[in-house]
Amino acid sequence: MSTTSERPPVRAVLDRFFGAEAAYLAAGGPGRAPFDDLASCLTPDVTLVQADGLPYGGVYRGPDGVERFMAEMSRYWTSLDFLEQRFVIDGDTAVVFNRGTLTARGSGRRLETAVVQLMTFRGDRIADIRPFYWDTLAVARA
Repeated sequence: MSTTSERPPVRAVLDRFFGAEAAYLAAGGPGRAPFDDLASCLTPDVTLVQADGLPYGGVYRGPDGVERFMAEMSRYWTSLDFLEQRFVIDGDTAVVFNRGTLTARGSGRRLETAVVQLMTFRGDRIADIRPFYWDTLAVARA
């Protein structure tokens, strides 16, 4: 039986996950960047729920589903730059405030926006991701 002290800290997994996400988009997304670094942060049955008002809204299941989401997101954005991140971690639950800039693939327009994510962990991997966007309409318009 593993103890909490043997498990990698949630914050370390979050840092790895967000770093891999930004690197994946910067490298060009699917077909141009490996997904392995992101997948290593996820449980086999991970669930990601995106707001329906987004161009890539919906429920994505498993690492393959998250990779499909990243492929969809890559169709709309060329980069994701984090300007600020704040973490509140309580056991196997994390709330992450992300303020960042997205660059639209089609127009080159930059959008500064905020997203709060509720994330749950099982062991040393992310099991559930639920992002809440400050302004889904601005994201969809960009």
